[in-house]
Amino acid sequence: MRLLTPSLTTLLLTLATSAALAQPSPSAVQIIDSLKPTGNLLLGGTRGVRADGVPTATPAPVRPASHDPAEPSASLTVNFASGSADLTLQAIQALDELGRALSSKELSAFKFRIEGHTDTAGTPEANRMLSEQRAQAVVTYIASHFGVEPTRLIAVGKGEEGLAVQTPPQTPEPRNRRVVVVNLGR
Repeated sequence: MRLLTPSLTTLLLTLATSAALAQPSPSAVQIIDSLKPTGNLLLGGTRGVRADGVPTATPAPVRPASHDPAEPSASLTVNFASGSADLTLQAIQALDELGRALSSKELSAFKFRIEGHTDTAGTPEANRMLSEQRAQAVVTYIASHFGVEPTRLIAVGKGEEGLAVQTPPQTPEPRNRRVVVVNLGR
């Protein structure tokens, strides 16, 4: 019987983990519904998109803790090359849905904060800078591919702030490496 080499075993584990963590991106319609100011914003009565891309219709939507819960928002998994702001093919697929949503007539009157988030691997300073670069990469992609005015998109790097999944320092966690889009109003 032939045993697997360590490098082949690592590759297979990486692929299995990636497949297990893969989440379908929310559609443009789900993103629009999530970002439209609907219901009583003072009471938080808006619709949201959970991190797993399943739409919700609850009075208290699932939202990242990094912003006011009254602000309509969507949390998207946007994959980047490790330690860089380079968009992957999976990131582009998610951003295409976001671009269609932000360029729609339903959202054309609004401004949005694009928050980049990281996991806890690396230093907090490096993560803040990397998250800013990633947020800016999203803004650049959306503006250039979907004609969304860059003045409607504000890139903000949150680094490790507002983790989706609480982890100890120096813990790689793909669910924390995400982009949150927040409707700032007109």
